[in-house]
Amino acid sequence: MGVAFLSGHYVPQLSEKIFDGNKHGPKENRINFKGLMIGNALMDDETDQAGMVQYAWDHAVISDRVYADVKAHCDFAMANTTAACDQALEEYFAVYRLIDMYSLYTPVCTDGSSSSPLAKRVGVHGAAPKIFSKYHGWYMRPAGYDPCTTQYSEVYFNRPDVQAALHANVTKIGYNWTHCSDVIGKWNDAVPSTLPIIRKLVAGGIRVWVFSGDTDGRIPVTATRLTLNKLGLKTVQEWTPWYDRLQVGGWTITYEGLTFVTIRGAGHEVPMHTPRQALSLFSHFLGDTKMPPTAFS
Repeated sequence: MGVAFLSGHYVPQLSEKIFDGNKHGPKENRINFKGLMIGNALMDDETDQAGMVQYAWDHAVISDRVYADVKAHCDFAMANTTAACDQALEEYFAVYRLIDMYSLYTPVCTDGSSSSPLAKRVGVHGAAPKIFSKYHGWYMRPAGYDPCTTQYSEVYFNRPDVQAALHANVTKIGYNWTHCSDVIGKWNDAVPSTLPIIRKLVAGGIRVWVFSGDTDGRIPVTATRLTLNKLGLKTVQEWTPWYDRLQVGGWTITYEGLTFVTIRGAGHEVPMHTPRQALSLFSHFLGDTKMPPTAFS
């Protein structure tokens, strides 16, 4: 394999497995692993959570008071929260029962035939390794141009004929398939930060790209910038626009061993919101070339 293209929340951990396996495994089993791409993904609990709240305030989603309360009472470096922090976070998450956290400026699903996740009550359920994972419901927001995509796909993938065609649910589980479940709030073995892994891969010569849709409130640009600043990498090329034909497609900054790219107008699922810009992003990553620095037709 020429370039391993990996994207998602657990890309650093999988990449580290490949990296270490190439070092210590038999030569004939080595993967020609050259780079990885991380998109709108959790990388560091502390900065991810702090950045979410800051982004919400910056984008006029929460009030000055709620923002001040969260900053005053919540320490995102800690796994546990105080009662005052819980109360402040309840007010923060209440907003995302009204709008789509994963895509701030697209409409929410109003399909009367489905039960929208936005109607779910957000509640506090004890301690968890990631503070925000206690607030069930908010992570199940629909995303994409059609805000009812989640509901449509859940109906589709629970059809017996579809499951039979996919050879899925062969054990006949007693509940429906769904995009997310409450198991998210019960994880207790997730690492609080993948930054040590990213540092290791950068030092090992692996090319790392991080991208971020800039209308995503779940893992927003703000959180990712705070996280990348923790790495302390030297800046090679300062913050600059990149182009999607005649329009600015987003912004990019290059560090030693790592490139960060934003995609303008995209939510959490970048290819779903801006497929042409996503194709440009992936093509330049795979080609090991910079994003287009000037307009073109």
